[in-house]
Amino acid sequence: MNNSYQSKITKEEIAELPLTKFNEEIIVIDNKKKLEAIIADLKKERILGFDTETRPAFKKGRTNKVALLQLSSEHKAYLFRLNKIGLPDSLKEILSDDKTLKIGIAIRDDIKILQKLNKFEANSFVELQQFVKQFNIENNGMKKLAGIVLKSKISKAQQLSNWENETLTEAQLNYAATDAWICYKIYKKLSAI
Repeated sequence: MNNSYQSKITKEEIAELPLTKFNEEIIVIDNKKKLEAIIADLKKERILGFDTETRPAFKKGRTNKVALLQLSSEHKAYLFRLNKIGLPDSLKEILSDDKTLKIGIAIRDDIKILQKLNKFEANSFVELQQFVKQFNIENNGMKKLAGIVLKSKISKAQQLSNWENETLTEAQLNYAATDAWICYKIYKKLSAI
């Protein structure tokens, strides 16, 4: 196991790093027909980056339902428009599958909000914030982990955008795909697999 990672990184150090983003195939699933077309491919994956997006609520006490679920492999990012399709049983099976690792950051709340859409048992989720501790990495947010482990920076510019828009922008698609993919890449690099 390689423990040669720095434990912390500053904003200034991150600013000097090259920008990275997901540059492979992005598949937006916004209806049941598209879901059924990709589900067999998705079930073949053994490791998936995982994230969700929710439209921000700028009023105190208001929360919105999760709008997007992202699952990413090395070459494909699957973006599920949950505000349009809900959490179908076929997708729930992947989240419950104990043979498929789902890698994410701060996943506890993501899992809870997904379980409100359709109850499932969350199996084989890997919390990167815990996983990185064995490498003596103290900074555990996504931007800092990308800097420490992958020696690159990611943009978080779309984080507070409206994830319930009728059509997601190119910037939103790239952001969402990158967030899940970066979790996948960090895990693969640390695991050296």
